[in-house]
Amino acid sequence: MNDAMLEALATRRSVKPDRLAAPAPSGAELERILTIAARVPDHKKLVPWRFMIFEGEARAAAGELFAAACLAEEKDTPSPVRLETERNRFLRAPLVVGVVSRAQKRPGAPEWEQILSAGAAAFALCLAANASGYGTSWVTEWVAYSPAVRAGLGLAENERIAGFVHIGTPLEKPEERERPALADIVTRWSP
Repeated sequence: MNDAMLEALATRRSVKPDRLAAPAPSGAELERILTIAARVPDHKKLVPWRFMIFEGEARAAAGELFAAACLAEEKDTPSPVRLETERNRFLRAPLVVGVVSRAQKRPGAPEWEQILSAGAAAFALCLAANASGYGTSWVTEWVAYSPAVRAGLGLAENERIAGFVHIGTPLEKPEERERPALADIVTRWSP
């Protein structure tokens, strides 16, 4: 039994993106985290996900894309404050990894299973970063669903954002939050 791993899983918490600071993993450390994140269930070995790294100035460039998409897609003209929020969206954490789901038509590998595999990759990314001493926050927000952002990120027709994982050093330990009672979420089936 690996008590340290069980304890880490039992106490895992997300850290809000604006509560993550430098340093973030880079180089060989980031490569190791991504390698671990790619080690998830993958029926038919389709690799139905990929990772998109936003670091350094790429985070600000993504923010410009988000602000332009906001201007193009909002019914009412966004306020300057809203546009500044969009420009700073990926500047909240020192590293953001987009997890892109890329399901394909394949007999014996339903699309749903492929999407779940992408979700597993996103969570494995969080766990690997956490085990390396970093805080994480897996979020989507409106940008994950924006047609203009999808186009600006070069997503193919079969690709969707499973989430953006913000990674960095936590500024403080996140507070625990209430979890569901097992009695409310567990049933035992019997014939």
